[in-house]
Amino acid sequence: MLKEEELAQTVAAACLDEKAVDVVILDVSELTIIADYFVIATARSRVQVQSIVEMVQERLKEFDILPSRVEGVEQGSWAVMDYSSTILHVFQPEDREYYDLENLWGDAKEVDINESYA
Repeated sequence: MLKEEELAQTVAAACLDEKAVDVVILDVSELTIIADYFVIATARSRVQVQSIVEMVQERLKEFDILPSRVEGVEQGSWAVMDYSSTILHVFQPEDREYYDLENLWGDAKEVDINESYA
């Protein structure tokens, strides 16, 4: 079983493997009870949103970890995957700018992405 930060790092690495851009890990553990980490990534198209979600699911399935919820994939402009301690948000650029999660959670500490998870 992956520890909380390892899970976030694995999710971020899977996003990067699918060529997501501006991938960020936010440590929100001190700010909310809904999760310990948010991973935020930008996809350039509807197809890429879907492929990032699929890659994350495949990567975490190797550890027998399944999301409790996946939303928005069909629409393709955004998707959210809930892995309890880590929540992945994948946006197309306009939606990421609109929701501006980095600003909304501005008190969260940004975690460096560890290249060894890629």
